[in-house]
Amino acid sequence: MNNKQSYYLRELIRVLVRNLGIVEESEATCCGTTVSQCNAIVQIGRAKDVSLNELAELLALDKSTMSRTINKLVDSGLAIREIHPEDRRYVSIKLTDEGLRIFDNIERSLDQYYQRIFLSIPEEKREQVLESLQLIINAAKQNKCC
Repeated sequence: MNNKQSYYLRELIRVLVRNLGIVEESEATCCGTTVSQCNAIVQIGRAKDVSLNELAELLALDKSTMSRTINKLVDSGLAIREIHPEDRRYVSIKLTDEGLRIFDNIERSLDQYYQRIFLSIPEEKREQVLESLQLIINAAKQNKCC
């Protein structure tokens, strides 16, 4: 791959991330949360029960940033912290009923959006697109930046 091709790959991914980020941001704000809170809600909702450290790792954030985000979710009544009965150092984070409602709304909206995108791809190219995205993800994991 020459420099021109790698630059083109970079630009395509930048545009893809920007376009998807704009949609995800609008989905998050329509539920009354910030993007970082939305990301936390989705990860907690998928895990059902997660520690602050695990959540920070999943979202690639430092623990203090994650802690501030969780504090806001707890203050808003969207999440709760539970101390493990046998290990008081382990704090479990779960969604409240209201947090679960928002999680379900976010998931449903994004599922519909990505389904529309997928169905817009010619049927004979869909598997190729999925395979290509997986190749990009794997290559990115092997070649961490900075």
